[in-house]
Amino acid sequence: MKKIIPIQPSPATLLPMASLPVGEGPLADPRGRELRDLRISVTDRCNFRCVYCMPRSVFDKDYPFLPRSELLSFEEITRIARRFAARGVRKIRITGGEPLLRKYVENLVALLAAIPDVEITLTTNGVLLPKMAKVLKEAGLHRVTVSLDAIEDSVFRQMNDADYPVSAVLAGIDAAQAAGLGPIKINSVVKRGVNDHGVVDMARFFRGSGHIVRFIEFMDVGSSNGWKMDEVVPSREIVERIGAVFPLEPVDPNYTGEVAERWRYVDGAGEIGVISSVTEAFCSTCTRIRLSTEGKLYTCLFAQNGHDLRALLRQGASDADLDAAIAGIWRVRDDRYSEIRTANTAAQRKIEMSYIGG
Repeated sequence: MKKIIPIQPSPATLLPMASLPVGEGPLADPRGRELRDLRISVTDRCNFRCVYCMPRSVFDKDYPFLPRSELLSFEEITRIARRFAARGVRKIRITGGEPLLRKYVENLVALLAAIPDVEITLTTNGVLLPKMAKVLKEAGLHRVTVSLDAIEDSVFRQMNDADYPVSAVLAGIDAAQAAGLGPIKINSVVKRGVNDHGVVDMARFFRGSGHIVRFIEFMDVGSSNGWKMDEVVPSREIVERIGAVFPLEPVDPNYTGEVAERWRYVDGAGEIGVISSVTEAFCSTCTRIRLSTEGKLYTCLFAQNGHDLRALLRQGASDADLDAAIAGIWRVRDDRYSEIRTANTAAQRKIEMSYIGG
């Protein structure tokens, strides 16, 4: 069993608590969207080179990944997360890059799990879960979401572009299930002409397993994935294809702001989800904010610019300063990119998904 190494507080990162009162309670933006979900990227590195996220043509050996000194420490991340929890966040998702590449990430899980009334989840490509699942569960992780874009091995190897087989991800899913990190959600990005022919096979493979496959429309995140609208397979088409083989019926969302539209098999063999950021925008109910690897806040997955919290932290900001910054950012948030997407907006420079998390 991998031992969780205790973290010693550092004066350079654990800043003095404010003597002034700090804000409490939910924050809402001008559209009435409450802040509920914090996504934290802990690394901009990945062992995959997925064509829709980190295409090898851009992320080659000379790509300027962030040096270790620029990353937020686990103590800094936790301090920020506690301020978000005080302002209504109830779910924290650890992302990357591939978050399991961040050394001792289980220590961060343990720190975040100590925050009351917050669910801690993690998104991963799954191949490191056989080594990590048990220690993550012991550290306090509640659930994992695993990315798997095809059940056909040759197609999956083509999409991850790092020659990882499907079996490596399935072993990770099994390890997560055995560790008690379920129910496991499996994210599958669908790109026309690449893996869309396999959506029924994906559904068939996981039917009755208790896992939930969520099919995601290929999105114009970042500037490097060569996104084209004609490569998007609308979620409605995916539901129709699967429903023609395994009849489906709609299910109410679990909560306001849930990004996946839920469908269950009529015969009771489980459910699938579809995430329709391109064809059926859900900006109006978006409750998410993202903290990048080096401490910038982004109020939208398709953002061009972030807000630097790391500078505040390392300049000696109080909790009241942090709270004021967070509130000030969210209360003026007006993002609705997917509602106004055009060919021109799709061509704009945007932050890469590997840097900000999905």
